[in-house]
Amino acid sequence: MSSSVTNRPTSLYGGQAGRRVTVRDIATAKERGERWPMVTAYDAMTARVFDEAGIPVLLVGDSAAMVVYGYDSTLPVSVDDLMPLTAAVVRGSSRAMVVADLPFGSYQASPQQALETAARFMKEAGAHAVKLEGGRRVLPQVEALVSAGIPVMAHLGLTPQSVNALGGYRVQGRGQSGDELMADAKDLEYAGAFSVVLECVPVDLAERVTASLSIPTIGIGAGPGTDAQVLVWQDLMGLTASPAKFVKKYFDLAGEMDRAVRAFADEVTTGAFPAPEHSYR
Repeated sequence: MSSSVTNRPTSLYGGQAGRRVTVRDIATAKERGERWPMVTAYDAMTARVFDEAGIPVLLVGDSAAMVVYGYDSTLPVSVDDLMPLTAAVVRGSSRAMVVADLPFGSYQASPQQALETAARFMKEAGAHAVKLEGGRRVLPQVEALVSAGIPVMAHLGLTPQSVNALGGYRVQGRGQSGDELMADAKDLEYAGAFSVVLECVPVDLAERVTASLSIPTIGIGAGPGTDAQVLVWQDLMGLTASPAKFVKKYFDLAGEMDRAVRAFADEVTTGAFPAPEHSYR
């Protein structure tokens, strides 16, 4: 096979399987201006569906605190809670890069704590990268992880683990705080982060940050100007009762599930299920 064929760029979204997506693939997508999707996943079956659909990056988010465990915020979820979910997503996928969220309290204390937590996700769960929240205050953690060979996805803007300090779930980066977010983004890039999530920031700020960085930006409530977009899968599938403004519902899964389980229940109560074709002789 000629080198012209072997070196042909492969689309990040929907590209050929055969190996895992790497940080190099993500960097190359930024260079050629390709936009790509990222979704959350918390179990093997949905991970397989998203992986086969060509989603290049799956995030095992600390949003599992709400959508899996039923908490009101991301704060209560622990490393031990997320570890089996991450391992399941890795087992259920074959091409996507699986990114594990470092939960609240598992990395803020010191670079050593961050390294120990991230190493567990890499060694025990098989994660390919980790995500952590914060700007300049977590630069030592980012540098320590990158130096140890652990890819780091950063997260700026509305950082849910800091919701109490931020005064609630509010848009971040307006006015002077926008300059601070820009400085944080550049510092995180310099520290070695391979990408940065921008959550709930003004459209113009997200565009400026995206243009100023050589690493990709991943938007969630940050407008169309970022390199990638991420949503919690339960939000985009219509399972969440009251999603945020930035969520687009692509399917009414809650409604379909309601109809299906009611149909099952009706057939059970009337004796229509199981029918002969569902029974053994």
